[in-house]
Amino acid sequence: MPETTDGPAFSLDPGEQALVSVPSMGSPLNALPDDAFENLLVVSATAAPGKVESLVERRGGDPQKVGVVPVTGSPTEYDGPLWTTDPVDPSDLTGISIRLSKAMEYVMRGGWVVVDNVNVLLMYGREEQVFRLFDSMVSNVRRKEACGAYCTVREAVTDETFGRFRDVCDRSISVE
Repeated sequence: MPETTDGPAFSLDPGEQALVSVPSMGSPLNALPDDAFENLLVVSATAAPGKVESLVERRGGDPQKVGVVPVTGSPTEYDGPLWTTDPVDPSDLTGISIRLSKAMEYVMRGGWVVVDNVNVLLMYGREEQVFRLFDSMVSNVRRKEACGAYCTVREAVTDETFGRFRDVCDRSISVE
């Protein structure tokens, strides 16, 4: 059974993968260690690139060292220092996988990949399909020896679903 850690902030070792329980209205970027902002890719289903840029700047990070895969059903326009892919609909799990694969070219060993809300994917896709995408993401990030943080609002998923996703990761973490 993966290790569980509680606390307001967390860090991971290169290649370590964690299922992170987050509050429903908070950003997991607030709980990352400072060095995560040196090479960070955010798969964001809850914040547009402009909001991610603001969060990065508030944490003292350089937005030019951060990439975003916007997962949204709405058109987004962004012309700022973050590197972004074209937006992808949350129901398009193949599209998310393709954009993530391309974006992973820019993630280095010890870099970070953060999926800000796995729950959104579960709202738009069948659990089995989302689980396959999740398993593939975790494997790819681990193979790259990057740190992976896959965030979920714990109360919004069943114990069985949470356990299934947790078992793919090295540990689970709760940040409040």
